[in-house]
Amino acid sequence: MNRDVVIIGCGIVGAAVAYELSRYNLDVEVIEKENDVAMGTTKANSAILHAGYDPAPGTLMAKLNVEGLELAKELCGRLNISFRECASMVIAFTKEEAAELEKLREQGIQNGVPGMCILSGEEARLMEPNLSKQALAALLAKSSAIVNPWEYALSLAENAVANGVKMRFESDVSGIDRVENGYEIHTTSGIVRTRYVINAAGLNAEKIHSYVASPSFRTLPDRGEYYLLDKSEGRRVNHVIFQCPTKVGKGTLVAPTIHGNLIVGPNNETPRDAFDTATTAQGLDHVAQMAKKSIPSLNLRESIRNFAGVRAATDFDDFIIREVDGAPGFIDAAGIKSPGLTAAPAIAKMVVRLLEECGLEVVQKEKWITIPRPMRFSEMDSAEKRSAWAKNSSYGRVICRCETVTEGEILNALGSYIPPRSVDGVKRRCGAGMGRCQGGFCSPRALDILAKYWRVAPEEISQDRTDMYILTGETKAEVKRECTT
Repeated sequence: MNRDVVIIGCGIVGAAVAYELSRYNLDVEVIEKENDVAMGTTKANSAILHAGYDPAPGTLMAKLNVEGLELAKELCGRLNISFRECASMVIAFTKEEAAELEKLREQGIQNGVPGMCILSGEEARLMEPNLSKQALAALLAKSSAIVNPWEYALSLAENAVANGVKMRFESDVSGIDRVENGYEIHTTSGIVRTRYVINAAGLNAEKIHSYVASPSFRTLPDRGEYYLLDKSEGRRVNHVIFQCPTKVGKGTLVAPTIHGNLIVGPNNETPRDAFDTATTAQGLDHVAQMAKKSIPSLNLRESIRNFAGVRAATDFDDFIIREVDGAPGFIDAAGIKSPGLTAAPAIAKMVVRLLEECGLEVVQKEKWITIPRPMRFSEMDSAEKRSAWAKNSSYGRVICRCETVTEGEILNALGSYIPPRSVDGVKRRCGAGMGRCQGGFCSPRALDILAKYWRVAPEEISQDRTDMYILTGETKAEVKRECTT
């Protein structure tokens, strides 16, 4: 069967494009090499919806950041995605950095960013009492926000599936051939034919591009390491606290998370390869040193997890969103580094416009449904909790004590449009394992629920990616054979 459009990659950009295309009478499929949505950069970032003062005026990044922010807020409200308005501050420690704040404000004005002003150090400390006494000035941007990034991507993808988009997981693309009226995509799960292709493969975008055309950009991945601090540190700051940006990024930040924790990071370093998400003592020491420059009282002993994400940066200092020369109907959505999370819904709309320019006829569906994120048990009031228990007794069994996640919520996720296949898949949907013990209590119980639901042995359930198995063991036949030899 020929598809109208195939999207390669289901991070935030692939999910947003799938969501946007699901509005139309089209046959759309998403190909994802992992076993779930948002398995790359989307699940390991700062979780910030940026105001838009940082990108250079006139770039796609600048335009799509500001447009995307408003669209993202609207989407989060419509789909019940966890997000919160949270103003940001960029801190200056020297007169030279204070001058940079003025430049950032001017850039923001050119980019159309509302609600910006320059504060003195004293004014900034009135708003953020834990801010360093060495801070001379701050740029306040009121329009920024914080979000749950994987929940955001997952909700967009699930709504796409609810409206007819097909998902093909665990399917690595090994080649793409030009055929009459489109392309033939070779994957580890079979061949897919399509008229149009969207390359939203993130760190693999250069490779996917190379299957149909000569190289036009080069991926230069960079890794950022983070601390995630316990909720006991969650009120240390009330704003997203940045330092003056440099050529390699927005600098080390200290920010609240949507779950009530505190996130600290990242640094910027070259990984061994594009998928090297290891953390290092040296990298984390650098993050700690830089973060304490902004917030000296920061208690990093309250860290409950360290992690790293790899950004899909390229040698082209902007987003790459265009039809590929010599490959009609093949559109790159590559080099989507920060502010890609913010810009994603605007990127999706731009991709649809490009598809129309390529000849795709788009007709809106008469019926297009919206599936909001289900309310979590911990978000319910007493009456709502009693009602949930009465309808389904599994809501009375708490699986994750730190985050008060019930068995009912996990079973509900397993019955969703994109059910979890791994323990971390449950974590991303329900929050089990997000708390202080980081799954020490609930992971075995989540694994047991998964194994029973999918009717497989516990050894076949992974921690996250398909090959990340938690348990190993021998079958009874193997044990018997060893005992008799």
